[in-house]
Amino acid sequence: MSQTMLISGGSRGIGRATALLAAGAGWDVAFTYRANRTAAEQVVAEIESLGGRAQAIAGDVAIEADVLRAFDRTQTTFGRLDAVVVNAGIVGSALPLAKMSVERMQQMFDTNILGAFLFAREAARRLPGQEGGASIVFVSSAAARLGSPFEYVDYAASKGAIDTLTIGLSKELAGQGIRVNAVRPGLIETEIHASGGQPDRAQRLGQTVPMARPGSAQEVARSILWLCSDDASYCTGALLDVAGGR
Repeated sequence: MSQTMLISGGSRGIGRATALLAAGAGWDVAFTYRANRTAAEQVVAEIESLGGRAQAIAGDVAIEADVLRAFDRTQTTFGRLDAVVVNAGIVGSALPLAKMSVERMQQMFDTNILGAFLFAREAARRLPGQEGGASIVFVSSAAARLGSPFEYVDYAASKGAIDTLTIGLSKELAGQGIRVNAVRPGLIETEIHASGGQPDRAQRLGQTVPMARPGSAQEVARSILWLCSDDASYCTGALLDVAGGR
């Protein structure tokens, strides 16, 4: 029987790369998206063209009813749930904290923290008892340990919360056969930089990374898929940097 993965924010970037890689490895894939239906349908079509099964589910991770619907539809469609990837997140334009509005910070924390907690809470409710165990993987960021001064301290702080959640939840669920880990990407070439007003950020700063280049979404996705696999069977509570040494 195929295993099933649910990804929050799977229509672009790291979420999209994870969905495609997992489908290529034989997983059934469901993923959420907030607004870009065309991009979501393209991911589903690409997976189906390879013989895989996928479902795109519209919703906002910061709205409890949308999160519940995503889990319900995934389990109804595929009959099981083996891995949950908590990926959905946003970034704002580059600003020091002193210039950030409360509206910006509220939106950041609603999506990146509350949304992640809601998705993780539902995974914690539904994954225990799954035959063969299950896995939760958070997409954090190297920003959690670097702080992102003068750019995204609110984003960095939101990812620091995800690191703490990873550690605490891994201990709560370890005795129930659920592994909980996080990846912390560094400078990765995805659309998130453009959404923050700096489309060239990854390439521009990539030369400052010890490996002298930005990473790709596919490189992060491979780490996520490994953490979801039996190859990582003794790995829980880990924060895996995928940052080129940065």
